[in-house]
Amino acid sequence: MDFMVDKPLLDRRYAAIGEKSPLFYDEPLHLVKGEGVWVYDSGGKKYLDAYNNVPHVGHCNPRVVQAVTDQLATFNSHTRYLHENLVSYVERLTSKFSDPLDMMILTCTGSEANEAALRLARNHTRAQGIIVTNCSYHGNTEAVAELGFAFMPEAKTTQRVLGFTPPCTYRMSDHDVSVEIYLQEIRQAITQFKERGIGLAGILLCPAFANEGLINSPPGFVRAAVDLVRAEGGLFIADEVQGGFGRTGKWWSHQWEDVVPDIVTLGKPMGNGYPLAGVVSSAELVNEFSEWGMYFNTFAGGPVACAAGAAVMDVIEQESLIDRAAEVGDYLAQKLRSLQGKHEIIGDVRHKGLIFAVELVTNRAEKTPATKEAGKIVNAMCREGVLISRIGTHDSVLKVRPPMVFEREHADLLIEKLDTCISEGGN
Repeated sequence: MDFMVDKPLLDRRYAAIGEKSPLFYDEPLHLVKGEGVWVYDSGGKKYLDAYNNVPHVGHCNPRVVQAVTDQLATFNSHTRYLHENLVSYVERLTSKFSDPLDMMILTCTGSEANEAALRLARNHTRAQGIIVTNCSYHGNTEAVAELGFAFMPEAKTTQRVLGFTPPCTYRMSDHDVSVEIYLQEIRQAITQFKERGIGLAGILLCPAFANEGLINSPPGFVRAAVDLVRAEGGLFIADEVQGGFGRTGKWWSHQWEDVVPDIVTLGKPMGNGYPLAGVVSSAELVNEFSEWGMYFNTFAGGPVACAAGAAVMDVIEQESLIDRAAEVGDYLAQKLRSLQGKHEIIGDVRHKGLIFAVELVTNRAEKTPATKEAGKIVNAMCREGVLISRIGTHDSVLKVRPPMVFEREHADLLIEKLDTCISEGGN
């Protein structure tokens, strides 16, 4: 059955929440059901979801659904009462981190988590300046919008945040020389904060560089950047909203780097669609922050939220999804690189576990971004029944980030459809 846009529903949406509220694809999907790696539209068409990382262990995972349903039917409230779910979940989750990351603040969204992390860092350092990449996104509250150099307007006028160019080995002619150039941008940012009289509070990075195009930074770069910041009294905040919970083949994407963050933020996949997020840090920083300004969130960390989070961890561990992410990820990456040998438009393929970047170029030698072509291919893939998206400074990088229950057979289907869509020019 061919997909048809539900025009009346689309018009009602426009009237209800505005025409500028973003929608995927030129012909917006009306999805009504999800199961595992599959979603279904209102006409019954089936799509392979190779992008949505909110249902981390699969759409409508029965174990998560049951855990939420049972707890919701028993008791749910805020965290000002004692409850086993909260304590046991936080104990279990923090055990997955290196020392001294052993205490947690629970929130509902990644935006809230990053905002709380900023408050921790600024309170501890008594400074304001935050360094991010110049194509970053870390949430949409006012406090974190100024971090969003990718597309948030507040980032254009902020004095408290400065961006640096993330070093991408694909576009570097000489790694050693280029790395020093990028580190120098960080030094300059530190100097600017001093000149502005606000000081340096820290550096906030997604260690997977997901929004930056899942770039491969040179070995040791993140550690060197963090060392620069720490030498000036700043902290390292690792945003694990996209790279966490096994996505990259390790529990946390920062584990690929030779550095332990001072603060870690978590979000999207944490509750498999139930609003659950948080900040993990040391007892020193969390207690210091709590004494300064009590943090309380009505809905964060309630019994139902923690039941969802615990069920997600159960599925990850008992179904060995982190090992599967590494194995299936390598399999799909190999297939993508085979396509690269066939199609000149694929300039580079990058991956860590089950997150992939396929950088499209109109000229391989000059590495000219194929922005228009990327848009056509993303929409063509949708019409073919496979959901992906695109990212990067020029929106020319295909982004593939499926649920963790993705299997080799699903990878084969994705490759088949991508091959077809590229061959047909996205038409």
